[in-house]
Amino acid sequence: MIAAVVLAAGEATRFGATKQLETYRGKPLVRHAVDAARDAGIQEVVVVVGHDGERVAAAVRDARIVVNARYAEGQSTSLIAGLDALGPGADAAVILLADQPGVTSRVVRALTDAAKTNPQEIVRLAFAEGRGPTLLRRAVWDEVRALTGDAGARVLAERRPELVFEARVAGPAPVDVDTPEDLERLDG
Repeated sequence: MIAAVVLAAGEATRFGATKQLETYRGKPLVRHAVDAARDAGIQEVVVVVGHDGERVAAAVRDARIVVNARYAEGQSTSLIAGLDALGPGADAAVILLADQPGVTSRVVRALTDAAKTNPQEIVRLAFAEGRGPTLLRRAVWDEVRALTGDAGARVLAERRPELVFEARVAGPAPVDVDTPEDLERLDG
């Protein structure tokens, strides 16, 4: 079974506020990631919260919340917490970021479809310009547990290119919302 881990624990220092709660198209950014996973047919969705965790958790529905008390140590701790929270039936996890509202169910489905037809341990989407979400099979979760700081799925894929399958997808990569201006450009 393919599960999903939504990383929503960061402090969003460049944004200047808890960006996971900022509204885009009528709902908080974090909910876009959860809805994309659910609408793509993923049954087990875990959202990892940390900074402003109670408020972020309150904005989530249809997902299990995991609190990462070590969120300030970097993204690796949230990724590990999310993978460790998944049930034994999960043999792979789609890793989603709470600040990419452009990742839709279509994008998640493209990733899971690519994983179903390719046995590589790491599957990620390659857009015309940039990369999208990544799927990690359980076989590499111990390697994830060795990551530290702000390293995440992207860093693991770069370190272990022999384990990576990239599925080509048309169009630009979903935008990361790092600043209020990024969010304004999405609405523009």
